[in-house]
Amino acid sequence: MRDLSLHILDLTQNSVKAGASLVQVLIRDSERDDLIRIEIVDDGCGMDADLLARVTSPFTTTRTTRKVGLGIPMFKANAEGSGGTFSIASTVGEGTRVCGTFGRSNIDRPPMGDIQGTMLTLVLGTPEFPDYLLRYETDDAAFTFDTREVRAALDGLPLDLPDVVAWMRDYLKEGFEQLSGGVTS
Repeated sequence: MRDLSLHILDLTQNSVKAGASLVQVLIRDSERDDLIRIEIVDDGCGMDADLLARVTSPFTTTRTTRKVGLGIPMFKANAEGSGGTFSIASTVGEGTRVCGTFGRSNIDRPPMGDIQGTMLTLVLGTPEFPDYLLRYETDDAAFTFDTREVRAALDGLPLDLPDVVAWMRDYLKEGFEQLSGGVTS
């Protein structure tokens, strides 16, 4: 994948397919520790021990349309290729946790990409269900976007109304501007 936001998109789509009602995207971007940690946590159907043992192989997939699944293996390869680590844990009936750490200054680390656009795409791709929680932390600040809070404020209005979409886009933009001290790319 060209950037980390595309990995997030791919991994969260796995969570949606697993029937998750809440998908958490937890990102720690630490210049001080020279580390980026991306963690996707869901409450979907989970995986049994056999599938969990094979899931990092590109020749393991739950799809019936093709015989390869590259999302998790590529995430693992990019994490480890940048001097980081990869882990995955899953329990049937409880959910899955996928975590990758990346050497922040490593030349082989893919760029972060458009996290704001990715989150908006996720929400608009499945506006009714599931809910998403994004928590993005830096050394000096943190930002949270939680669709459960947005839904509560909307009192039943759908998330894909044009005015709501514009508000979410602005909220994400402002949150990321605060994280970067007003500087965005």
